[in-house]
Amino acid sequence: MQTIDLIIIFGYLIGVTLFGVWFSSKQETTEDYFVGDRSVPWWAIAASIVATETSTITFISVPGIAFAKNGNFQFLQLVFGYMLGRVVISLLFIPMYFKGELQTVYQLLGERFGTKVKMLASALFVVMRNIADGIRLLLTAIVLAAVYTAFQPQADTTYVIIGSIVLLGVIMIIFTYYGGMEAVIWVEVVQLAIYIGGAIAAAIVISQQIPGGFAGAIELGKQVEFNKFSLFDFTFDITKTFTFWSGLIGGCFLTMSTHGTDQYLVQRYLCTDKPNRASLALLSSGAVVLGQFIGFLFIGVLLFAFYQPFNAPEYAMAGVVNSGVPATFPFAGGDQVFPNFITQHMPPGLSGLVVAAIFAAALSSSLNSIAATAVNDLYKPFRQNLSDKHYLKVSQWLTLFVGIVQIVVALVLMKQNRSALDQALSIASLINGPILGVFLVGTFLKRVSQTPALIGMGTSILLMLYIRFATPVAYTWYVLIGSLTTFLAAWLASFIFSKK
Repeated sequence: MQTIDLIIIFGYLIGVTLFGVWFSSKQETTEDYFVGDRSVPWWAIAASIVATETSTITFISVPGIAFAKNGNFQFLQLVFGYMLGRVVISLLFIPMYFKGELQTVYQLLGERFGTKVKMLASALFVVMRNIADGIRLLLTAIVLAAVYTAFQPQADTTYVIIGSIVLLGVIMIIFTYYGGMEAVIWVEVVQLAIYIGGAIAAAIVISQQIPGGFAGAIELGKQVEFNKFSLFDFTFDITKTFTFWSGLIGGCFLTMSTHGTDQYLVQRYLCTDKPNRASLALLSSGAVVLGQFIGFLFIGVLLFAFYQPFNAPEYAMAGVVNSGVPATFPFAGGDQVFPNFITQHMPPGLSGLVVAAIFAAALSSSLNSIAATAVNDLYKPFRQNLSDKHYLKVSQWLTLFVGIVQIVVALVLMKQNRSALDQALSIASLINGPILGVFLVGTFLKRVSQTPALIGMGTSILLMLYIRFATPVAYTWYVLIGSLTTFLAAWLASFIFSKK
């Protein structure tokens, strides 16, 4: 990497910060701060959904999936479930969001069950989202550290990562504190163009450095011993992460939870004024998401052809238990493959563009969504009938506090070696099941009141903690299990605690 790359990277970070500050003049009410006065066009919301869904974790981890020994395209089975889940959300949930002037999706639970269910769901969201986005911040900091150590090889990597976490966290806080949700959406529109352009540029450069180019990489991936383009696995095995059944069914329920009951994404629908526009934004984003996941997996195959790890003697033992050789040999983890190529093998200028693209994906901040949830669902019940100016100021202070929390989470998780994509999705799946379940209860079980709903959620949370830490069940099944447990437990409890 050269000086021009640093100029591009830090120029982008400074630009994002200034853009957020520029939007501060529009943030006069909580309606402005949380839902952009409901005036954002559907296509911008669609781009924002894609940018949110395609975080740095996707940008870095998905190529690593195809690069790894025995890695292939079976991850796309999960994406097919994502598509199906979007259709269900458009038919089932989105019409409910526009029956009132909501600022958070959990206000629906308050109207249906009462304050306790709303507060429990909101608290689960706040906890899960802080952990998941702390992981995303950490992964982005690792990339920034790789850039810095390319210039200063003698620097201590640990301290560089710590400094990178703090720097990126501060930028994220400033941008969201001043700009509110509307600034987040419009920056994500720009981010989408930047990281898709960066990914395409990276793919072209990798292809040019492979014997036989793109076609040579494809032929290598087709070889029987590698089988990189294997797409379907119809095995019914709940311990396997990527199968047709876990992808279609588990992916559908995962999307119903993340895109249908998670404030982080639902808040974007609330920034438009009509349900048909929200549905159009959601469905069109699915087509873009499918295309980009295919592209990132192809980048993984290109990296496999570039590094050719199979030529090393250690490759025979890659991924074997107790062998000490990771499945992503010659790297310790799949998340390190793409950053290594970007920082070590990309030409000057393009390297900076791709790193800026990674930062673009990282700065899809959840701070505003967490603040909206905390203020509306956890603070207002105890401090009612205060002025909107007061709630706006509390929202901004919460944005600052939550940003600090995510920085701390990233610092605590620095020593983890597990795939960031796997960590983030498993954490989201663990919590989103009980939340989706209580939404389904509210929609289909009219006799269930607040106490049975709380029993259902509590039962589901306990079961999911047991499954997560004591069983080999793949995370792609978590939301299905968690939501069905909530639904059934609440239904059974309703016969004891009948609705008065």
